[in-house]
Amino acid sequence: MNQKFRVVGIRQSDSLPTLKPQNRRQKRPIASALILLLILSGCLACELIMTKDPSYLDLHHYSVPPDREFFFGTDTMGRDIFSMIWYGGRISLWIGFVSTFMTTAVAVILGAISGCSPDKADAVIMRIVDILLSIPGLLPVVLLQAVLGKASVLSISFVIGITGWMSMAKVVRMEVRQIRNSEYVIASACMGGGFFHVLRHHLAPNFIPSIMFMVVMNIRSAIVAESTLSFMGIGLPVEVISWGSMLSLANQALSGRTWWMILMPGLFLVVTLVCLTNLGNHLRKCANKKHSNL
Repeated sequence: MNQKFRVVGIRQSDSLPTLKPQNRRQKRPIASALILLLILSGCLACELIMTKDPSYLDLHHYSVPPDREFFFGTDTMGRDIFSMIWYGGRISLWIGFVSTFMTTAVAVILGAISGCSPDKADAVIMRIVDILLSIPGLLPVVLLQAVLGKASVLSISFVIGITGWMSMAKVVRMEVRQIRNSEYVIASACMGGGFFHVLRHHLAPNFIPSIMFMVVMNIRSAIVAESTLSFMGIGLPVEVISWGSMLSLANQALSGRTWWMILMPGLFLVVTLVCLTNLGNHLRKCANKKHSNL
């Protein structure tokens, strides 16, 4: 049978194979979360796993390499590094969490005030924030710590917490400006709701997911800042055990070839920072995905 019309183009049977949709499911940092949970549990329950008193100066066993009695060796003053790791980790993590709590509180309040203010007041506040952001991060920490005098756990937590809120405040301000004219926010204000009532019940639930990754990264930055100050000799004194104060003995360790004094606290510090970084990046991707779906 003659065909009057000839079909041109790609037939359905000859069509190109359909591409399977890619699996875009994000990989969760389960390993990082488990390792971080293990380190946190060990630091919180350090009394149960410490083999020695971390502050005891055993002058008969100073600079001993790792063995069966001293799992991570001893430092130049005879202190057991294994016990110091877990006890000092509690101090370093405490500084990280407390300073981050202060940073988050200041950033949320000032960012919300700037976001709810008129344009001129908002511009003035943001210019001040930009000026503070232009200053190197470690400089105001060193300056304030020098003003406060002898370093302590509370003073270092305060100094780090009060100087690291600027970037988070800008994010909070941007989120608040996007939702401040929403009907439920205006209705709450018209019904007599104060600033903190509106912030707590209406503004914060919308921008908290966007800054969670910054909160996690601030914990990491605070631990790094404490370690840096101790390494520079202006942080916690040697008798106050933390990962930073343990690393402050690096010069003695290098000159005496006691590598374990640097390796052990440095390894725990690096692993903790990597785990916090992975968690922060995962939260950032989740926040970006949420905004892209809106």
